[in-house]
This record gives sequence, C-alpha cells and structure tokens, in this order.
Amino acid sequence: MSINLLVRKIPRWIIFYYGLIGLWLSTTAMHIPDGYLSPVTCAVMLVLVLPFWMRGVQKLRQKMTAKNVPLVALFAAFCFVIMMFNVPIPGGTTAHAVGGALAAIILGPEIATMAVSIALVIQAIFFGDGGILSIGANCFNMAVILPYASFAIYQWISAKAPLDSSKRVVGAAVGGWAGLTIAAFFAGVEFGIQPALWHTANGTPLYAPYPLSVAVPAMVIPHALVASVVEGLITALVVAYLQRANRPALETFSNAQVAPEEGGVAKSRVFWVGLAVLIIATPLGLLAPGTAWGEWGTNELNGLGFSFIPQGMQRLAGLWSAPLPDYNLPALKNATAGYIFSAAVGVVIIGVVAWLVTVLVTSGIRSSRESAQSQ
Repeated sequence: MSINLLVRKIPRWIIFYYGLIGLWLSTTAMHIPDGYLSPVTCAVMLVLVLPFWMRGVQKLRQKMTAKNVPLVALFAAFCFVIMMFNVPIPGGTTAHAVGGALAAIILGPEIATMAVSIALVIQAIFFGDGGILSIGANCFNMAVILPYASFAIYQWISAKAPLDSSKRVVGAAVGGWAGLTIAAFFAGVEFGIQPALWHTANGTPLYAPYPLSVAVPAMVIPHALVASVVEGLITALVVAYLQRANRPALETFSNAQVAPEEGGVAKSRVFWVGLAVLIIATPLGLLAPGTAWGEWGTNELNGLGFSFIPQGMQRLAGLWSAPLPDYNLPALKNATAGYIFSAAVGVVIIGVVAWLVTVLVTSGIRSSRESAQSQ
C-alpha cells in the first residue's frame, strides 16, 4: 500500500488533531539572547538577512494584495504561538516549535521569511524571547535557512508531481527534517566561533563560551535525532491533510498572484480555529522545566556551574527590557493567565503588523494591475 493511500485512510480530524500536538512537541528553536554573540557577529548576520527581507518584500508585491493579509498573518501568528510551547528534551533543556517549513511550502520561502521574521521580531521586542542585537542571527537561522532549505528539498523531491502525489508528502517530511537540522547547524556555528574570535588576552571568552566542538553537536544532535524527525513527520501530515481538505492551498506558491479569496479567513478557517485552540493551550509550555540550550540568562549560567560570566555577555544581557518578559504579566499574579494573555496580545500585534507590512508593500499594486489588464 502506498504512503498516499495509507494517509487517505486516516480520518481528517485525527491528522489535524495530532498535527497540532506534534507541532507542539517538535522542533527546538534557536532564540539567541543578547550577549551570546559579539556585536560584530550580530551586524554581519543582519547584513546577511537583509537581502532576503528585500526579496520577501518583492514577492509580497508580486503575489499579494491587502485582501491576502489573513494568510500572511495566519502563518506569522502560528509561528509565534507554536514557539511558546516548551517541552523537555534529554540533557535537561527544552524545545519549542518554529513552523518555518510548512510556511515555506504554502507561501514560498520568500514570503515565509517575512512571516517568520515578523514573529521573531515581535517576540524579541515585546516578550524578550531572543535578543534585540541578535534579531539578524535569529531571523537568518529560523526565517531564512529553515524555510529555504526545507522548500528546496521539498521541490526537489516532489518536482512536478500532481497535487495528490505521495512524493509531496515524502518531500515535506524530508524537507522539514533537513531544513531544521541545517538551521541548527548554523546556530551551533554562530555560538561556536565566539570564543575563538572574541576573547581576552588570556583566552577567556567575551561572549558565548562554548567552542565549536560543544556548540555544534549540542544543537545538531537533538534536532537530527528527535526534533527534526518530528518536524518532518508533522509537515508531511499537514501536507497530506491539505491534499484532502484544501488542495488549492498547495498551489499558493506556484500561482503568479494569490487570489483574494484564497488568502481570506474562510479558506483557512480550520487553521484559525486551531490557532485559537493553541492560544488557550499555551500554558502547557510552562510545564517543561529548564531553558532551551543556548538561551540561558546570566543567572542561569551561574546555576549551571560556570565559574565566570563572560564580560561581553554580562554587558549586553540587560540591553533591552521587554514589556512582557518571558510571556508574563506580573499584575495578573498568575503565570497561566499571563501566558494566555501574552499569546493573545502577540497574535493581535502580529495581525496588525502583518496588515501594515502587506498594505504598505502592496500599495498601488492593485490599481496598476487593473490598469495593465485593461490595456
């Protein structure tokens, strides 16, 4: 029995339900805090990501209109909420999901870069999840490497296969696994080069203290063996679900322009409902003890047995004070309520930002298209 026939025998609600749960349990994110990378590294990473943002803006202008805002906002909000779910992984650290591979398959890697970047920037500014200086590095890893690598492999395997072909399911699985693993490798390299390039005269690291021999395996192995496997599996399940329930969604990338009705709320109602469910369920992310590898604060490093805090890390760690740090509002005096409140606030902010970005970059596009068609 082929993979495609096997998947078709699974009821849609089961695929959707376990897809949501699996995305929660899947991928380890790489939110690098301020102080782990030198300012020079941060500047270089920002320069590297800028061309991809420019390309994303170009694709938004080519394919989208203001009426497609719900589609862009949906994926940005989905990535934001998914990254709030922390689960324990071996070694005493935690993991949380990204969603970049699926966004790339549906929107294309260029627009996926914009959607994931919006989520990452809002996380850093409003919730202190990831540093302000390291926004470029975090966006490069999670909003560029992950979607582009995943999409390239998905396209290579599925080629010009029909929308209902099992090749698309296999391509989504392999692409999701490889994309996340490659992104983890890049994050490990960024951590690992710090002590070699920036240290005191006696060799004491100024920023991230982990050498390449520690950082790369610590990032890559948990992803390759666990997180990336689940990421690939869940991406494949969602693609299989779309093959049955909303096949035109798999053609969004290949369309020269996205029809307004395809980007509306009605066509993606089930995913908006799923997003609402995830917002309510976000406190499950509080159950996991510990912090994701490489995201420790200076106080946590002391608890891990470090005999010193690198000077540069100590200087930059408090660079930005987020209004809702760690997705909590102390005034509520309840961590669960604070987490749900933060998720809801984040989704609203993302909706507004996605709307502004899409409207601004597509302003004048509709009239020019209509004028060209009339000629």
